[in-house]
Amino acid sequence: MGHRARPGHRQAAGPADDDRCRGPADRPLQPAAMSGAAEPAVVATIDLAAIRHNVALLRQRAGGAAVMVVVKADGYGHGAAECARAALQAGAREVGVATIDEALALRRAGIRAPILAWLHASDAQFRAALEADIALGVSSLAQARAVRAIAATLGRPVRVDLKLDTGLARNGAQAEQWAPIMRELAAAEREGGLRVHGLFSHLARADEPLHPLIDEQAARFRQGVALARRLGLAPTANHLANSAAALTRPDLAFDLVRAGIASYGLSPIPQLGDLGLRPALSLGARIALTKRIGAGDGVSYGHAWTAERAGTVALVPMGYADGLPRALSGRFSVRIGGRRYPAVGRICMDQFLVDLGDNPDGIQAGETATLLGPSALDGTLQGWADELGTISYELATLLRGRTARAYAG
Repeated sequence: MGHRARPGHRQAAGPADDDRCRGPADRPLQPAAMSGAAEPAVVATIDLAAIRHNVALLRQRAGGAAVMVVVKADGYGHGAAECARAALQAGAREVGVATIDEALALRRAGIRAPILAWLHASDAQFRAALEADIALGVSSLAQARAVRAIAATLGRPVRVDLKLDTGLARNGAQAEQWAPIMRELAAAEREGGLRVHGLFSHLARADEPLHPLIDEQAARFRQGVALARRLGLAPTANHLANSAAALTRPDLAFDLVRAGIASYGLSPIPQLGDLGLRPALSLGARIALTKRIGAGDGVSYGHAWTAERAGTVALVPMGYADGLPRALSGRFSVRIGGRRYPAVGRICMDQFLVDLGDNPDGIQAGETATLLGPSALDGTLQGWADELGTISYELATLLRGRTARAYAG
């Protein structure tokens, strides 16, 4: 186990091997037992060695392209700064986030590597980002003009990446806007205020590696790159591939691949298996108490589960306020010691119950119930996602409330 962080706080990993990711946050927090604080009841443990393994695998699949690791949404629930450090140690060249606030938080944590932020509200703080040497994704002419005006006052070139909408119809400039935006950025380059580092786009169906839309989007992207060069730009870090494409479509690597979910060991294409990835997240909670119940006794709200015979249940102090979806009620199990036991009854805001049957191992309060982990007996986020008809990305980002993080590896 690594050090534990209190709920709501992130804890630094050990000192980084690369100066790009050293900073004040590299001072580890004291474990709860040493600081006098109570041990957290629910702990999500992040294996940073798994992060490094996954990034190394992505670098291998990327061929000669560089790797950007995406740590938006607090590192997909794994801890943005800690995972960014691990990724950079494993050879990632850049870090990607959605918002400027996320990027600034990484800078405050001591991450010095290139950071790209690409999703901007109408009042986004472009100046603060550019002053912190954060690259901005530009998706409209208005954004390009705003960045150009600020860049002209800074006295040094700033980096932008132009985002093209090639078929996702989400963030990114539509085709008819490409030329006007490129001319604006080319003029700014001639003034010396900024440099267009790359063009980028996002695939709509990368989790279907043979879907024809992937090739259609790639063709549109190549057209955008060619247009940029005709209009006087010379982008050298063009990027289209996300995790799924990085693992299955090496022909779309271009200069850089953006890897999000795969960096955390979760497969972006579950039907293809793990693809050599190692899940970084484990989740455990200490049992608060055990109690005997009789045949016919109901447990939890609505008595959705009734004991068929007398036995023992364990109370685990984790609920939907901590990121355990209520919809999983009665649909998952936990490992305690070397056995699996079913969770029964409704998941509450703060707790759920486990049926220990006759409790042959004499399980008591204080022992750990493992909900997710690396053992063959443990549950997986993908298993939960399949049960709920959703994706592992969503469930990874739900962990919150009193769920503390610890870092190992």
